[in-house]
Amino acid sequence: MGVDAKSGMKGVEMSESAAKRIVKILAAEPSKIALRVAVEGGGCSGFSYKMDLTDTRNDDDIAIEKDGATVLIDDMSLIYMGGSVIDFVDDLIGQSFQIRNPNAVASCGCGTSFSI
Repeated sequence: MGVDAKSGMKGVEMSESAAKRIVKILAAEPSKIALRVAVEGGGCSGFSYKMDLTDTRNDDDIAIEKDGATVLIDDMSLIYMGGSVIDFVDDLIGQSFQIRNPNAVASCGCGTSFSI
């Protein structure tokens, strides 16, 4: 995990499988430039992840880039996601983006909400 020298905060990483899937999704959506990941209040465990394709980059966005894929995370969400890995899983249960967050002390069964 990289550490941002300016803030001392651990960064967020993207797996190779997530990068490949993002590139594939964006190829089908030419007006979009990146996958945006945000942390919002709510969800069954206290916080929830929100993922959307976006066509704009905000001034407070942190960009994680790998193999032609870009993930944008606003600086407030990054506080809750430092040290996380964004992954794409394709298994018998189905396909989904998953976030392995070392800050989460509990999460729900669906994997989209967590508590710190």
